Amino acid sequence: MTVVVRWTGLEVLALRKALRKTGRDFAAEVGVSHRMLTKWETRGEQITPRAGNQAALDTLLATAGLEAQERFAAAVTERAAAVQDARAEELLRREPRYTKSPVDGKLMVTVDEGIYLSGPKNTPAWTEAYLIDVYPVTNADYARFVRATGHRVPQHWPDGRCPDSLCDHPVVWVTWHDAAAYAKWAGKSLPTSRQWEKAARGSKGRTYPWGDEPTAAKCNVLDSGMGRTTPVFRYQSGVSPYGVFDLCGNTWEWCADETQPGRHELKGSAFTSPFTRAAPSLVNDADATMFDNDTGFRCVGAGP
Repeated sequence: MTVVVRWTGLEVLALRKALRKTGRDFAAEVGVSHRMLTKWETRGEQITPRAGNQAALDTLLATAGLEAQERFAAAVTERAAAVQDARAEELLRREPRYTKSPVDGKLMVTVDEGIYLSGPKNTPAWTEAYLIDVYPVTNADYARFVRATGHRVPQHWPDGRCPDSLCDHPVVWVTWHDAAAYAKWAGKSLPTSRQWEKAARGSKGRTYPWGDEPTAAKCNVLDSGMGRTTPVFRYQSGVSPYGVFDLCGNTWEWCADETQPGRHELKGSAFTSPFTRAAPSLVNDADATMFDNDTGFRCVGAGP
């Protein structure tokens, strides 16, 4: 079920429409006047109901039928996607480093060639220029791949269909082979661990994408208390020096490198991981056939 972290007038309106209630009926269920409800819906994102009213809204959402919950989730997701698309288009206009991948349509950013500080000991290492996905591959991205190729769907999609409430969350329950198949379809590849780490830490060896301060609130890890994946653009303050999101937390990400035959590196930690595992310099690996609810991926492409 979709959980609302902070109710505003926009979510209130979305819930009323999802429940298919008139303004007066909905206001009565929340326990406010129709005039107050009108004020919330008119002011939209600029207004936040009081704590008691938010609790009442939480209850209404939790006790709504499944179809109403799905309508609410779809409305919230569509709005978030529209905001993301608008931001992407603005970045494309303003920043020459950004581009859109021609096959999967994902926003990518250029990481320049040069030396960066790698690993726990900050060892100098070189990379050629490359492009990397700004966001991890989402369920919506993966659904397009499935439709185009007939590839098997992840096990958390009910009836083989991507849930509306998870469209902007990173896809999970994918093996390394699934991730590599998506990358091949998209005309890209999985990142090497060096490419992934440089995109996360920048050229000067930041401990975390945002700097050197160990701030768990800047990513979706176990300490954050979310308990599940979150939209890939949620943690704005955790962005890397190159403008790449979710490189700490949310999901582990498959890399191209083999640590031994049949095992590949994972980077970044997940919502199931303690913050102590979040530093991009740390190494994890898994069997290529492993799939779990906290493992996803992103892709890279040839540099400009």
